[in-house]
Amino acid sequence: MLTPRQLQTLNFIRHFIATHQHAPSLTEIAHGIGIRSKGVAHRYVQALADAGHLILHPGRQRGLELVEEERADMLSMPLMGCIAAGQPIEAIPGQDVLNLGELLGADRYALRVKGDSMIDAGIQDGDTVIIEQRGHADDGEIVVALIDGEEATLKRLKTRQDGCVELIAENPEMPPLIYAAERIAVQGVLVGLLRCYP
Repeated sequence: MLTPRQLQTLNFIRHFIATHQHAPSLTEIAHGIGIRSKGVAHRYVQALADAGHLILHPGRQRGLELVEEERADMLSMPLMGCIAAGQPIEAIPGQDVLNLGELLGADRYALRVKGDSMIDAGIQDGDTVIIEQRGHADDGEIVVALIDGEEATLKRLKTRQDGCVELIAENPEMPPLIYAAERIAVQGVLVGLLRCYP
């Protein structure tokens, strides 16, 4: 069990790493939890390491690291159940956790969408797509396709009987793009979509 101060310190470190993508210094920790002493902050950090929440790297600047379980917690949020987008349904609280770490894995990357060629697949201009890095894809999958080693596009993949590759837009106003297979390199497959609302 952590003391209230230790838990406050751990929560500050989690938030700081999530915001800045690096660990805080002892001075920043002390300031962040409202104390003046770096020595006291160090004691809290050491207690968190002893309890298995942190890994310390002596001699390294900002030498704090959250253990894997702590990093996973940062990428989780409560999954509160289902919500109707048609007829209303009974609101029943859920007990699950949505693990964003599964969506944001080590073999995945994000791309910001520009244009409206995929709107009928629910992908709009300004959305962020999550791509699983892969050099191959099945017909029908939405892929990042590199054309002639220079230009990349997000399209639905189809291999034609003549061996050519068809890159299909999900917009009826845009015709498919057809290329010889050797001109196309699949760089990844769509696995997720992020959209923020103002």
